[in-house]
This record gives sequence, structure tokens and C-alpha cells, in this order.
Amino acid sequence: MSEHDFEPVRGLPGPLPEGEVILWQGAPDARLLAEQAFHIRAVASYFALMLAWRGATGLANGAGLPAVLGRLASVAPMALLGLAVLAFLAWLNARTTVYTITNRRLVMRFGAAFTKAINLPFAILDGASLERLPGGGGNLALKLKAPNKIALLMLWPHARPWRLRAPEPTLRALRDAEVAARVLAEVMPRSFSPTARAAMPSTRLSPVADRAQAA
Repeated sequence: MSEHDFEPVRGLPGPLPEGEVILWQGAPDARLLAEQAFHIRAVASYFALMLAWRGATGLANGAGLPAVLGRLASVAPMALLGLAVLAFLAWLNARTTVYTITNRRLVMRFGAAFTKAINLPFAILDGASLERLPGGGGNLALKLKAPNKIALLMLWPHARPWRLRAPEPTLRALRDAEVAARVLAEVMPRSFSPTARAAMPSTRLSPVADRAQAA
């Protein structure tokens, strides 16, 4: 049983109003989220360099190989524990997150201990940008119309990096980010400013979205 089995509709805080339909749902990929939001590769590189430095320093100071290996063995478990914690947090965030695009809004439901559901009606969105990630997948960031603003601490890790003054809610670490972008581009262009509309791709809806609109 999932901790969100009580939801009237998966990923949504309440039942869908009449006339509203779900076009797309998705969630972060745990591995991509670990790399992009929790920077597990950078942390692993730091620990590897630290262990290499300790080993090289010990050998340079005349310590024997057994002594150096013993020192490294005393530090390695802490490094592995740190990486395990980051991997667990990424997995937990991915497991408890659902992104939903309907024909009227975008909803971000996330959080393990304290669940949040952020509703983003299309009327307050002024554009979206797709960032493709190395190795596949991507992030879909949303620009809010002024004066709308959501605190970065409320969004993290579902926010575009380095947008501190004007945080941008972001569908992060999606394996099917391009599908989500196509659905969003097709369903809400009228809510965008003329500049934002010109930048959005002209594409057909995915089969899921086509079925939903026909319902």
C-alpha cells in the first residue's frame, strides 16, 4: 500500500472538476534526480579524491601499504554512508512525487513526511523551457507571470537551479521530458505571452493527451 492511496485521484489533492481531464502524469527518475538535484556524482568524486589524497600522503610520509590501507578503510564507510543517504533521498523524492498536466493546470505533488500539492493554473504561467540532460531525460521549467512567486524552500528540489530571485517550478529528472513538453505546448499556448508562444514548439499531442481530449 502506498502512502498516497488515500488520494481521490493519484497525484491530485481532490477530485477533478467537471470538464477537467488528465493529459499526462509522470515522476522524476531516481537516478537522474540523484545526479541532478543531489549531485551524487560530484560528492562521490570528492570522496574519491579525498581518499586518494590520504593514501598518497601516507605513502609519501613513509607509512607502509598495510597502514595506509587501514587508514583508508576507517574513512571509506563514512563516504559510503554519505552516498547512501543521498541515493535514499533521491529515491524517496522520486517515489513520493507525481507531476500532472491537465487541460487546465499543472499540479506538482511531492513530499514524504509533509505532502505538498502545488496547483499552477495555466493563467499564471508565462512560458516553459526544456533542458535536455546528458544520457537522456530532461527538466521542464515553468516561468510564472509577475507578481506570482513561490518560495524556493517550498519547491526544492522541484525548482530550476540558480533561479533565486524568481524561482521556477520545475518538473525535474523526467525520462519522458519531451513528451511532457509537447503536451504542455499544445494545451496551454493561449496562456503564454506572445514572446513565450513564439518560442514554444508546434507539435501534436501524445496519444495519451489525444485520448484525454477526446474524452
